[in-house]
This record gives sequence, structure tokens and C-alpha cells, in this order.
Amino acid sequence: MLRHAIAPSARYTKASHDVVRHPRLNSDAKVLLVYVQGLPEDATTKPLSELAQKLGIKGRAYQKAKQLLVEHGYVHEWRSQGGGGRWITEQLVANTPLTSEQAGRLRGVSPAAAPPPSEQFPTVGAPAARPAGGYEPVEYHSDKTTPHPPSEAGPTANPDSDPEPAAESADSLQLARAERLLLSLRHARRELHLGVREARALAVEAVKWLERGLSESDLRKALLAEPPQDGVRSAVGFLRYRLIQKLPEPQAPLPPYEPSPVRELLECEGPGEKHVFRPLADETECAPCRRSTAHATFHGAPAPEPDRVPWRERIARINRTSAALPERQ
Repeated sequence: MLRHAIAPSARYTKASHDVVRHPRLNSDAKVLLVYVQGLPEDATTKPLSELAQKLGIKGRAYQKAKQLLVEHGYVHEWRSQGGGGRWITEQLVANTPLTSEQAGRLRGVSPAAAPPPSEQFPTVGAPAARPAGGYEPVEYHSDKTTPHPPSEAGPTANPDSDPEPAAESADSLQLARAERLLLSLRHARRELHLGVREARALAVEAVKWLERGLSESDLRKALLAEPPQDGVRSAVGFLRYRLIQKLPEPQAPLPPYEPSPVRELLECEGPGEKHVFRPLADETECAPCRRSTAHATFHGAPAPEPDRVPWRERIARINRTSAALPERQ
């Protein structure tokens, strides 16, 4: 192999051989890491996903590249819920692998206070043969503000925060369910295509249906039933009108369950040995005695006693009867 290489004198980015030759990082992850590393300070305020889109890394390719960078310590994230219930994502991209503890320490260093690339940062962790310097947070910012938790990979734990993440409120879950339902209407009728912001605004009205005891299936049927003859001109206006005008009445609460009182045991007045039973109404005889009395009234004789032959003997009797029958030719 022949090689011809001229070192650039300007407009270049220093990339570590540990990154370029990393055996487990794919090409998208390496290109994205080197690209972010060479950005100016005023360009590092954008989310990592937007920076990846400029390189043409989107969808599953971006998710895979980001997952590899997170697994190997090059990308760290912290998510928290701010005022008004909006979720904020903070990201840290480093040109050297960092542990969660090391990234947590650098989280408090603002970009303005971070040392320039030429300066040596104090060593983090135990001493080793290779210095652990040069930890400059290339990208440190707050991600896009959203009322729902972002759909990307799970965050790296923050040692200074509560180890148990705060659970979403029931209202947030209801809004997410209603938003997904509204966005799915496009698959049933193309004219009901909604954008994310439009569905999020209508989800407030759709939640009222779910709070009144209707299922998602019932809500979907109500929104798709009886389409207008002239078609739908505005999906937002049509769905908002139906959600508001066809809102059902609140369901009346069910009466509290009152179990029927348990009657006391009574002595049966029927023939035979004395025994007791629990009446259902005002009867004075147990069910077997009533059946025997009814049989004697209509047939002139008491009902025959049931066959008490054990089941093994009954089976043997059936087998003997079957063996005595002639075989069919």
C-alpha cells in the first residue's frame, strides 16, 4: 500500500488514535465525535441529534452511534424536570472516555471556565501510566425543552441526585396516551393527519374522555365515526369540534356493594333424620327433602335414593357390560 499524506496547517481537528482505531465504535460514532470535537464554542449549544443531522446521521443510525458513545464513556446525559413539568436534557461529549463519577465532576464546570485544549486538566481518578488529562467538555448544554420525557436512550445516573428517578404523574401518562391516539388516526383516515404540536394541543381535550371512563377504542370510534360528506378541510378544527361537542356525560358512580345478609341455620321439617340447612327465603325444608316431597306428590312414591356405588365399581360394571356385548362384524 502506498500512502501520501500532507499534514494540514489550518482548519483541522486533533483526533486521538484511541478514537480513530476504536474496535467497537462504528464509523458514524467516530465521525460524530470528531465533528463535535472540532466545533467552535458558540456552536456547542445545540443538541447532539441536531449536530448529527448536519452530517446526515439520522434515525436508527444516530441512535446506534449515540448508544455506542454512551456505552464507552464518550457521551453522558442528565435529565431533570424543571418548572412547568418540562423535561431538560444536559449532555456532555468528551474526547476521552469518562466514568459516571468523572463526568459528574465535570458537570459543574461551565464552558467558559473550562481550560483550553492546550492546557492540562488535573488528573481524575487513580494514577496510571497514561495521564488522564485534557478533559474538556466539548459540548455541554441543555437539550430542547419538552413537556414529555425525551424518547432517546436512558440517562447516566448523577451521583449528586436521588438514585430513584421521579415517576411520571398520572396526568402526564394520560396526555401521552391521548397524544399517541390522535397521531395514530392518520393510519385510518389520511385526512386526519396531525403534527406533533397539534396532537399535543388536542390531547388536553382527549384526556377528558379518558377521565370519564371511556377506553381508547371508544374514543377512536367516536372520532372516526360518521365522516362528513364533503371531507375534512382542517383536521385540527374537525377533531377539536368532535372532542368538545361530543364529550359524553360523566358516568354516575356505582352504588356501593351491599352483600345480602347470611341467614341462620334452620332445622329441616322434612322426613328422615334431623338435619339443618341454610334457607334462601322462607322455605322450611332443605332442597333434597323438597324434591322428595314433590316426587311423592306426582308419582305416589318418594324419590329413589341416588346411586352410592363408588366410581371404581361403576367403571368395572361398565367394562363388564361392554365385554359381554357381541363384537360387530
